[in-house]
Amino acid sequence: MTATLEATDLYRFYHAGDDETLALRGVSLTVDAGEMVAVTGPSGSGKSTLLACLAGLDDPDGGMVQIDGEMLSRRSEVARAKLRAQRIGVLFQTANLIEHLTVAENVSVARRLGRQRRSEPVTDLLGDLGIRDRARAHPSELSGGELARAGLAVALANDPSVILADEPTGELDGGNAARLIALLRARTDAGSATVVVTHNQAVAREADRIVVLRDGVVER
Repeated sequence: MTATLEATDLYRFYHAGDDETLALRGVSLTVDAGEMVAVTGPSGSGKSTLLACLAGLDDPDGGMVQIDGEMLSRRSEVARAKLRAQRIGVLFQTANLIEHLTVAENVSVARRLGRQRRSEPVTDLLGDLGIRDRARAHPSELSGGELARAGLAVALANDPSVILADEPTGELDGGNAARLIALLRARTDAGSATVVVTHNQAVAREADRIVVLRDGVVER
């Protein structure tokens, strides 16, 4: 059975003058549908680089990433962007919202980019996340918790098979952080393969599995 998300022997090097930084050194990771994996480790361990490669935002120097059995790496930037828009939901710490658009418009744009013709109204998705009444609000008008949920709405706009979250609770208080993780957990239980990069051990404990990175390798 093919894993929903599969990364095999990922390597990523960065050059600055004569210096070379090995951000990833042979990292492999598989995540099945309905599974949440937390990626932890100290700053500089390669967590964000790994997430960027899993999302197709960066192309590894070695190894490969597959989504639902389809190759994501070693393809053009346009091809990676298309696959990401259709099958991957990415949630950034600062929320992935366009400032001059309303919450509903942000979700609609994400759907157009993914070329999804969803029958479910945008307001139904916002209702599931508890922000239906903020559909016409702009990002600057949202509280921290609302902003996080609006960012999640954009990530979920195309019903992705893979969800990737980069420190999603970093700017939230305890209550809003717990609500956001509960929403991610529910989405995972509904069938998504979810990877959460986090320093928060309380968040990591909600995952089915914890992967620890150190110096670009999987420590455990």
